[in-house]
Amino acid sequence: MSDTPFLQAISVAKTYPGSQTSGLKTTDLTITQGKITAIIGESGSGKSTLLKLLYGLLSPDSGEVRFKGERVWGPNEKLIPGHDAMKMVAQQTDDLNLYAKVWDNIAIMLPSTDLKAKTEKTENILKQLRLTNLAGKQVANLSGGEKQRLAIARAIIVNPEILLLDEPFNQVDTSFREGLQHDIRQIVKDTGLTVIIVSHDPAEVLSMADELLVLKDGEILESGNPKTMYQNPANLYTARLLTNCTVLTRDEAKACGLKTRAEHVVIYPEWIETVKTWTNNDWEIKQVLFKGCYEDLLLEHKGITIRVLNDQFGKYTEGTRINLKLHRWLEY
Repeated sequence: MSDTPFLQAISVAKTYPGSQTSGLKTTDLTITQGKITAIIGESGSGKSTLLKLLYGLLSPDSGEVRFKGERVWGPNEKLIPGHDAMKMVAQQTDDLNLYAKVWDNIAIMLPSTDLKAKTEKTENILKQLRLTNLAGKQVANLSGGEKQRLAIARAIIVNPEILLLDEPFNQVDTSFREGLQHDIRQIVKDTGLTVIIVSHDPAEVLSMADELLVLKDGEILESGNPKTMYQNPANLYTARLLTNCTVLTRDEAKACGLKTRAEHVVIYPEWIETVKTWTNNDWEIKQVLFKGCYEDLLLEHKGITIRVLNDQFGKYTEGTRINLKLHRWLEY
């Protein structure tokens, strides 16, 4: 078995001119074959820059990207940028033919030397991405989410080894997002496709990624298994990025009865239990926010606000005073 990395960035850097430094600082990265790697970070952290460097849409200022040991050439060296073994789907679906049917938009990606095989493959892709019922529909009449599904179908029908997705769920309604995530995971399982996703919303990728990579200010801050990183993030930045947590200073933590020497304490909403006792009901419920299958309670004590997850609808109302029991917290 070859020890050559599947896809690798070696000391790759890319900076953009301007009053503020942006882009990607010197970065080393190895992508695992047949897995879904999600790259997350705030806007301007360098996510899309890294994705374009991996694909060959950008030429690095220094370093190089290698696919199976061979260099990925950028637009400075290649007339038509983008590696032939990869396909990229961006937020915009500008390459779709709006006045053609869904079927034709997919089938046109295949040669016409074997019409039977072309038809069968088009039908399979339509089925995989749940587009069969839209096959005869004009693209101009599709919703944003349907266009995104179509763009992904066009990309994978040519059997790329790597699919790169730049904010793929931005235009997808919440009700259809989970279905598309499931379909992508199933395609990876069935075909061994390698997927690299860029997202500013960790909730979109936590359930589907095999590997999570966190970018901050053009640098990889940490990487690892999504579940492990959610439960034990190595950095305060990652904790804030992955969940709607409460961050307390050392003094605020002490005011809440937590003894710590750390600069910051992080508390996830699900780590807090609300209790009502005869004494010490110090926390006042300021807001009850309906979130669908749960409520967010915003509690205040001594000018400190804490967010608590509550799944017992109607149990609390604004103005109620309660006590809290903390089961866990993180220190940074």
